[in-house]
Amino acid sequence: MPKEGIHPKYDNIHVKCACGNTFETRSTHKGDIVVEICSACHPFFTGKQKLIDTAGRVERFRRKFAKSDAGKAETAAK
Repeated sequence: MPKEGIHPKYDNIHVKCACGNTFETRSTHKGDIVVEICSACHPFFTGKQKLIDTAGRVERFRRKFAKSDAGKAETAAK
């Protein structure tokens, strides 16, 4: 049994994610916790990768490496 009066209070709290998922856990944290990403929406756990294309960055990246791959193929053909 833990000693009285020296341990922080360990209560049930609610965790809310930005994706809308909520769950209950136990913590010494006072009040509810709001997180940006949880196991229900994290790509590592879901296996789904969400690419957010901001100002064409993904397309620019793909074009850049398509050119370098074409150069490598020409060099290998020689």
